[in-house]
Amino acid sequence: MLTQDRYQTILIEKSETGVAIATLNRPEKLNAIDATMHTELTTLPGDADGDSDVKVLVITGAGRAFCAGGDFSAQRESPVTGGSQTMREARQIVDNLLDCSKPVISAVNGYAMGLGANFALLADIVVAARSATFADTHVRMGIGAGDGGQVIWPLLMGVNRAKYFMMTGERLPAEEAERLGLVNFVVDDAELMTKAMEIAESLAMGPTRAISASKVPINKYIKMVSNLVLPLSLALEEGTMATEDAREAGQAFREKREPKFTGR
Repeated sequence: MLTQDRYQTILIEKSETGVAIATLNRPEKLNAIDATMHTELTTLPGDADGDSDVKVLVITGAGRAFCAGGDFSAQRESPVTGGSQTMREARQIVDNLLDCSKPVISAVNGYAMGLGANFALLADIVVAARSATFADTHVRMGIGAGDGGQVIWPLLMGVNRAKYFMMTGERLPAEEAERLGLVNFVVDDAELMTKAMEIAESLAMGPTRAISASKVPINKYIKMVSNLVLPLSLALEEGTMATEDAREAGQAFREKREPKFTGR
């Protein structure tokens, strides 16, 4: 069941029509992912899938951002440092979202960075506010672009474009993201939730079994790609977390300066 008592960092609301809104709720940190949220992202899709009152899941962020990625301001035990539990959860976040048989809509406000961007893009439908910005910023923190980016970005925008954005961490404004195929709809900021809920309500009132039967096989295709790519990308990501470049990036982040990478 998708209930608030199971979540500390995500707000859960349900409408009478069967739309559940899950709001990432660390606005003071731009909804950056700490250890608790990392774990909760693994259970969110399955809880929605197993809740008979939920027909559609909408995911958004509180405050000025959807999700700024991993919380590099946290202690070194945070998810960004790796570890077997963290890497298992990283796989589960992607797999469980792809396994959800109900429609998932991401309503992206402000920054969607790193895992935050990839979680948004793994949704079935992506609605972005005009102020939204997407980037897989792992490389800028000296670590490999794991967390599902190497799965979903190439499928949405093409292989060479995806490699460019994975290798550079360059940011994409919402309208450019739409042009390149990452985003379904771009709307004015004030209309974000209105548009997302309009789509969600339409799906919730539709032939839900037929809708599920239409999305699940496509997600199986994405899951096939994920099964090939994700284990390697996560292993390589974890390996880069032990490099001097990753330590330098973390230190530079905390000191609010540009990192000086050495390739070691």
